Amino acid sequence: MRRRFFAAGLSLVVAALGSAATLAQTHPVPPLAIDSMAGRDLFQFYCATCHGRDGRGKGPVGAALKTAPADLTRIAARRDGAFPRAEIVGFVSDGPVLIPAHGTVDMPVWGPIFRGLDSSEARARIRIDNLVSYLESIQTK
Repeated sequence: MRRRFFAAGLSLVVAALGSAATLAQTHPVPPLAIDSMAGRDLFQFYCATCHGRDGRGKGPVGAALKTAPADLTRIAARRDGAFPRAEIVGFVSDGPVLIPAHGTVDMPVWGPIFRGLDSSEARARIRIDNLVSYLESIQTK
């Protein structure tokens, strides 16, 4: 009797492993980093899941967040037409200034992430600068 249960259990494990291997082959795990340094590529890879491919805040993950992602095409419009480049670089690099009683925000702080993924601090800064330049290029009135 024990042998039969063991054989049945072993069969289930083998079947599950085979299914997992098949799933991994048909749905490969995406990479954590891309080689491109182009702002548009960085935005599409790292930001579009929340902010949408067009930057208007309607990405597929956005609905699951506590706070709706910002419409990144209206940053300058909310600032009387001026794009606050230094502020955006700081926000992307170091995150927002948080008030401890208000908790955290959903957006990842990309500076440390890029520094962890890249081989040099200079390369991480270039990524951030190119990403912010792309954000500046998609501003609408």
